[in-house]
Amino acid sequence: DMPVLMPVNSVLPGRRNNPPGQENGKKVPPLSVYNPIHYQELPELFMDFISSLTGKSPSTTGAGSEGALTKGPFNMLLPVHDLNQALLSYILGGYNAFSTPAGHIGPNLRVDHDISILVPELWSRLSAEEREPKHLISEGAFEKLEDFEYQGNIIPASRLGYRMTERFCYKYLGKIFDEPQTVFEDWILKPERQSLEAFVDGILNITNGHKKAALSYFEDSSIDYAIPPIRALLHIMAFGSYEGLMVESPEIRHQFDREVVISSDWYKSRLINKQKVDVLRIERIIENLEQFMVNPMNKSIIKAFNYDQKLNEAKGLRDYYDSERYFQTLFGTLGAEPIAL
Repeated sequence: DMPVLMPVNSVLPGRRNNPPGQENGKKVPPLSVYNPIHYQELPELFMDFISSLTGKSPSTTGAGSEGALTKGPFNMLLPVHDLNQALLSYILGGYNAFSTPAGHIGPNLRVDHDISILVPELWSRLSAEEREPKHLISEGAFEKLEDFEYQGNIIPASRLGYRMTERFCYKYLGKIFDEPQTVFEDWILKPERQSLEAFVDGILNITNGHKKAALSYFEDSSIDYAIPPIRALLHIMAFGSYEGLMVESPEIRHQFDREVVISSDWYKSRLINKQKVDVLRIERIIENLEQFMVNPMNKSIIKAFNYDQKLNEAKGLRDYYDSERYFQTLFGTLGAEPIAL
């Protein structure tokens, strides 16, 4: 009679998307280019995470980049260290992210937070196989957005990743709605049909935000601390390419594969850093124990509290941390940034 618990291991971030408009006589760039659910592979997803773009909210006074990664006073570390850790956690953990819009879908539909609340309810009713991006894409439930030409310019719509289709509505929204195919009309699933001009303007606003955010990592030289996949992304966001490669190049995409990361020299160096950190930490503990034990004032409690045993255990742990056996157990972990040494 006990309920069966179904863990949901998807990441479901929300976006604040405003339509075209003006604030105090100034144009507010639109961001309402997303349909109800988008899936982005890690390169495109982390472009958005790096820039942390947000639209104008009814409860705030502006729009632009915001969040923990962009607010220096709240974070004593360079943002690049957080990015390194975050991307590695996604790659090693095999996380997938499906984003939902808050605010607007296209210039004509205001949704506030309704969809952001709905999607987790839906996701909790999907099986692990049904939530798998490859499965959703292969059955036509999600479609890839492609770059297109508009007034002589190439519009990088591929930055938006994949979006849900009418097939997704028909097959999966029935878990919540009686008439799933009527919930989202075509102009909601394809916001460009509301206004192609606003759609193009929104995509260009996003790519400009990507560029602006990425350039700051070159200005403060923190690009030097980026792990290779993040370094490649920052170059592409800022300058359009990395060593002659575009974001869609297989050589770039492969850098985000788990097996490629696990076997790379830069990842192994992070594990070596982690091993060194652990050895240094236990050596400090041993040093403190030895100093405590040679102090005559502590003689009466050495035996009572088994300090000799604790010291021997610490020395044994140091030998283990310094071994190849321990190093092998670190594969699959985040390792450690060089600044930790």
